[in-house]
Amino acid sequence: MIEKYTEKMQKSVESLEREYNAIRAGRANPHVLDRIKVDYYGTPTPLQQVGNITVPEPRILCIQPWEVSLLKTIEKAIHQSDIGINPTNDGKVIRLVFPELTEEHRKELVKDVKKKAETAKVAIRNIRRDANEFLKKANKNGEMTEDELKTEQNKVQKETDKYIKTVDDAMDKKSQEILTV
Repeated sequence: MIEKYTEKMQKSVESLEREYNAIRAGRANPHVLDRIKVDYYGTPTPLQQVGNITVPEPRILCIQPWEVSLLKTIEKAIHQSDIGINPTNDGKVIRLVFPELTEEHRKELVKDVKKKAETAKVAIRNIRRDANEFLKKANKNGEMTEDELKTEQNKVQKETDKYIKTVDDAMDKKSQEILTV
């Protein structure tokens, strides 16, 4: 009965994890390129589908396109994105060098991480509210007894607590990753 609400909570956590993957933490992480689309013969195509992305060193990403003709297009897409790193192109490979983060910038990133976590928690709590309203309506319509209502509400609360803890754990992990020099 509450499965669809549990699924929504899971999707909120997955969305948060995708957002966290896009935050660059001073180390080269191929996931910062996840949202970049390249104009591939008139079709916006994810960068990962037009080339090979490698991490040869902790702070360098290399993008080797399947077709050399795509170098300029990929470079343009990276410039237009919000990752804030200038690509260098040697005619075969595009390199992205991630600068070392300042202490101040790290703290700003941690604030952003916490803000995103709080947004995810609010979404999960809203899903809990919707589930409880659904259960109360079912009880009012005679579809379930008071005892069943209490049992289902307890299940909803347990799921909510589980996903809130998952969000907190993800936030702590990302914060540690950012603050580690």
